[in-house]
Amino acid sequence: MSSVYLARTNQKLNFSRIHLDQLKLAQDDTSWNKHALIESFNESVLFHMASAYDAFLREIAERYSVDTEKLDGYRSLAAELEATGVESPELNELSILENDDCSWLHKLVAAYEACWHGSDKKSAVTETSSLSEIHVLQVNPDHAEDAEIIVEYETWFVSLSELINRLREGMQEW
Repeated sequence: MSSVYLARTNQKLNFSRIHLDQLKLAQDDTSWNKHALIESFNESVLFHMASAYDAFLREIAERYSVDTEKLDGYRSLAAELEATGVESPELNELSILENDDCSWLHKLVAAYEACWHGSDKKSAVTETSSLSEIHVLQVNPDHAEDAEIIVEYETWFVSLSELINRLREGMQEW
């Protein structure tokens, strides 16, 4: 396993934790820019978790000798592996999580992608959406769900960290 992407994944997980801690601190901030801090840290937590996931996909790609420069998400890794006839149990598990609209990984990716869009309307949370996704879509959210978003991020962070550690253990067995 390459140390470059392993280190990058670990670095991004660490950055996620740091920004999550800063997001928690911003909740108690009393300055005039409290909401800007909260929104900034909301998006930076998503960025670093999504980046950790991307770096982990590149770890998997290296494990199976796939060119990491060609990757753009798990679908492109799946296509590269399929073209070479290689089966990856790690990618199979990620595929299940990404394709399940109710899974934490699907919601994390959707919330990160929502950072690139905007809306002036508040949407209702559905089984397939998350508070985080709705919050980052809103140009001026009301911050009523900020505490719940932190819980959601913490859950995603723990789930992502545990998934990466478990799948790494499986890759090391080979």
